[in-house]
Amino acid sequence: AVRCGLCQRRCRIAPGERGFCGVRENRGGELFTLTYGNLSAASSRPIEIKPFFHYHPGSTAFTISSWSCNFHCAWCQNHHLSGRLPPERMARSLSPREVMEMARGDDGICVSFNEPTLLFEFSLDLFTLARKEDKYCCFVSNGYMTTEALDALIEAGLDGMNVDVKGRQEAYDRYCGGPKVRGVWELAAYARRQGVHIEVVSLLVTGVSDDEATVRWIIDQHLEALGPDVPLHFTRYFPARSFTAPPTPLDHMERAWRWARDAGIHYVYLGNLRGWGEDTHCPRCGSLLIRRQGFATLEVHLTEDNRCPNCRSPLPIVGRARPSSP
Repeated sequence: AVRCGLCQRRCRIAPGERGFCGVRENRGGELFTLTYGNLSAASSRPIEIKPFFHYHPGSTAFTISSWSCNFHCAWCQNHHLSGRLPPERMARSLSPREVMEMARGDDGICVSFNEPTLLFEFSLDLFTLARKEDKYCCFVSNGYMTTEALDALIEAGLDGMNVDVKGRQEAYDRYCGGPKVRGVWELAAYARRQGVHIEVVSLLVTGVSDDEATVRWIIDQHLEALGPDVPLHFTRYFPARSFTAPPTPLDHMERAWRWARDAGIHYVYLGNLRGWGEDTHCPRCGSLLIRRQGFATLEVHLTEDNRCPNCRSPLPIVGRARPSSP
């Protein structure tokens, strides 16, 4: 058997078999990827949709995805991609150079929709090309890759990662296939120490992760692992896949925002709410610095070096913020 080093499951894969996610196969004692160039989606998207609010605000990222996942979350909104193994006949086979050609009008590259770690080898080659063209490279991930995989991605050009935290360990055990949440926080902290821009998102699933104990635990873990300047996004859940609980109550969203702010997290945002909890304010003087609506950056009030124009406090932002193109 061969041990896979892509994610923290570290599957032992017997000859002719595949691991938990089904995207790598042991052929004669070597692991072969089944996702290279085997893309399920490719399109230009605003960076705010990821969500990234402090990473090249107002820009667009050419976004690609592949198939399958190393988690099995009951409420996954992209289950049509993450719940499918790579098809034998590729829906869309593209080379890294072809993706770069398609991304010509975009500011960066993002791997998203399903778990991007499973597109590892393709991402390495794509990011290497993107960095040569001064495009940023980011992942929207469940944060369960190994540090070895992350190191290789950083070397290729990865410099931004949105990490999805599902809740406490009980949620991972009962609804996501049993990965260890401690490993997610540790990976996010390690990535930040390596200079990767991190933003955390947590979908507050009704009856699973929207209770006070879970939300306060997420806030405490966030502060301990990442500190007060890393943005935290709470997003509203809607029924998806096999999970039929009602949408997250609005007052549960608002109290999560309030608890996180009161605990000392400087940049707390709400998603899937439209119209509330999307703007960036200076944590020192309260000035409105970035106004957003939906997935667009409407106004930017920052100095050239990303400071508050009122009190001169620096804002932790990667890149130059600008209003989204119409």
